[in-house]
Amino acid sequence: MLSVPPSLADRQLATRMGIEIVSWDADRLVGTMPVEGNQQPFGWLHGGANAVLAETLGSVAAGIHVAPRGTVAGLELSCTHHRSARSGLVTGVCTPLQQGDRVASYEVSITDDQGRLTCTARLTCLVYKR
Repeated sequence: MLSVPPSLADRQLATRMGIEIVSWDADRLVGTMPVEGNQQPFGWLHGGANAVLAETLGSVAAGIHVAPRGTVAGLELSCTHHRSARSGLVTGVCTPLQQGDRVASYEVSITDDQGRLTCTARLTCLVYKR
């Protein structure tokens, strides 16, 4: 599992939302997030929580793309919510659409415990290589 330094862990939104990155390589990054604790008032997974999961996965993937000599900043995030999730974990699978020297774009497919697509997101990051 990829993790944040302990001194910064409690300050990270991803940590507070229970996001865990479970696998990664140059072509695919996978993370999970619990539905419980990330719900809107009607009990469904909050759409903003999907956005946080997607941006977290895409930003980490972009960071891997420019490592060790670069940094990234999110430029645009778009989410389409297909169905609700009420319990369990959702899983995000992030794949690169384009990884350049200045811009990198990723698609994140989020599914529920039954493997049903709940959200599709696209993140575009500005890339700063040093």
